[in-house]
Formats: sequence, structure tokens, C-alpha cells
Amino acid sequence: MNARLDHRSPLVFDTRELGRRPGALQRLSRTVEAPRDLGNEVIGVPEGAPIALDLRLESVMDGVLVTGTARATVKGECVRCLEPLERELTADFQELFAYPDADARTRPAESGDDAEDEEDTLFVEDDLFDLEPVLRDAVVLALPLQPVCREDCPGLCSDCGARLADDPDHHHDAVDIRWAALQGLVGTDQDDEKDKLSGDAPRSAHVDEKQEK
Repeated sequence: MNARLDHRSPLVFDTRELGRRPGALQRLSRTVEAPRDLGNEVIGVPEGAPIALDLRLESVMDGVLVTGTARATVKGECVRCLEPLERELTADFQELFAYPDADARTRPAESGDDAEDEEDTLFVEDDLFDLEPVLRDAVVLALPLQPVCREDCPGLCSDCGARLADDPDHHHDAVDIRWAALQGLVGTDQDDEKDKLSGDAPRSAHVDEKQEK
């Protein structure tokens, strides 16, 4: 079960108006500040940025069914060119916040998977519920896994790191490694030709001349 909730927290909501009457409805709109670490290492909602919430609270037999939409501006960087980017994000969610006593009545015994489900259940405590874990899951799941500044972003040059979108004709003259050895041989032959033209005889020729003398 949740720790004792603070009704002053912007993401904690009061359900007393529903009165535990199945079928009772309440609609709420609220703008809250984004909590810390609402995102991943590439993109997310900056801490303190506004998040617009539109909620529908419905009383059911076992608790309060919360259906809502969150809208916020997310910021990050393009995974291809590393340029900063900004997007408008909309995340929909739905979650049942269970009444602790109703949960106990509908589950006479706990074992195996039932015990694990109990750990994942969110509860109404003192007529309050905390929306933060639901909001966090919804926003993170709605974020793009590979955000890009534009769909056809060409990224960065693999050789020098230049941003290719700024210079579409950017390129480097590359040498095919399969021809590198042959280029070395050509270089050696050219050096030999230069020696002959300069009049320098090979070392073996000088030795033969000395022996004849």
C-alpha cells in the first residue's frame, strides 16, 4: 500500500466527492509541474515544466477508475545529429485505484501470482490517491525510443563528425583497403625509376667494378 499521502501534493487527488457510490463520476482538469526524471537519457519532460491533466474519476465497486490524458512539451536531442529537439507529447492512461477493504473482500486468499498482483496494485488511502506512478509510466511509454529532429535527418559524418544536413555535399576521399598493397608497390617502383634517372647505380654494380680493378 502507498505511504501516507499528502493532500497538498499536486499529483494527489481527493475522491471524497464520489462518496464510494458506484457509477458516480467526477471530471478534473489540473496543470502540475513535472516531477524529476520524467523521461529517459535521450528525451523527457524537464523537471518543473507544466503538464496539463484532464481526468475522469469513476467510482466502481472495488475502487476508483481513473482515465486521463497528459499533455506536455518534451525536450531532448536527435539520436542522429545530436541537435536539440522539442516535441509536444500526449499520453493517455487508465488505472484502477483499489479500496483496501474492497480488495480484501474480493480476494479471500493470496498465493503465487495473486501475491505478486497485490504488490502492483495501487490503492486509495484516506480517500486520496497518488497519480505520479501512473503518469510516469504513461509519459515514458509514450516517448519515442529513437527521437530525431526530422525523419530524413542524415546524421553526422562518421569520419569527422560534421553535421551532414548543413553540407549535403560533404564527403571524404576514401581509399579502398583492397588496393592499398598495390599502391605501396607502385610507390616503390616509382622510387626506383627516380634513382635510375638521377644516375645512381645500384650498390651491386659498384662492388663489381672494384673487384675487376
